[in-house]
Amino acid sequence: MKVLVVEDDKELAERIAAALTQDGMIVETVGEGNEAAFLGCTEDYDAAVLDLGLPGQDGVSVLRHWREHGCRMPVLVLTARNRWSDKLASFDAGADDYLTKPFLQEEVALRLRVLKRRALGHSSPILQAGPLSYDSNADRFTLNGELLTLTAQEKRILAYLMQRKGCVVSRSEISEHVYARDLDPDSNTLDVLIGRIRRKLGVTLIQTERGRGFCLTDGNDAV
Repeated sequence: MKVLVVEDDKELAERIAAALTQDGMIVETVGEGNEAAFLGCTEDYDAAVLDLGLPGQDGVSVLRHWREHGCRMPVLVLTARNRWSDKLASFDAGADDYLTKPFLQEEVALRLRVLKRRALGHSSPILQAGPLSYDSNADRFTLNGELLTLTAQEKRILAYLMQRKGCVVSRSEISEHVYARDLDPDSNTLDVLIGRIRRKLGVTLIQTERGRGFCLTDGNDAV
């Protein structure tokens, strides 16, 4: 899950980024409204954490800009402002959730996962593909009821495939959602990671669509 954190308090932004990174997310931070408005419309993020009090453009203006330019990623407003007028302005501009400071770091991660799940049309936090289950709230995989051990990269890739179950996902799309902007893994790296995931699963769930990418299914189909 790739998240944009928009927060002008550098220390707070770093704490949020560290907590979300520890939770398995890819995080990019920005502390200025104009740059945030640009990034949200040009980069492919799964969700955003947005402060309201920003230099350049305030958070509501940034959010309105995103929505007016077709940016539909889920947005969690995270701010010290708890007035009803601020909440109303945020939701009117297109916010999906609103959390006031102080807050628990774990709650930010949980809310982001819920927003992402709902944006993909999943009502339950448990995603299923044959014998494989993914608890999106806990970010945990089980295979036939047993905990599946994966590296951080493997987990991010498999989580994205689970969220897009039944869809062919290109290599470039996987890279955009599981790697930071300053990393550009080649297709061979992704093939190696997909191969490792397949071996750990021990069942045919991930199909290769030649020239197109990968597709996770319930199994029983040829790769």
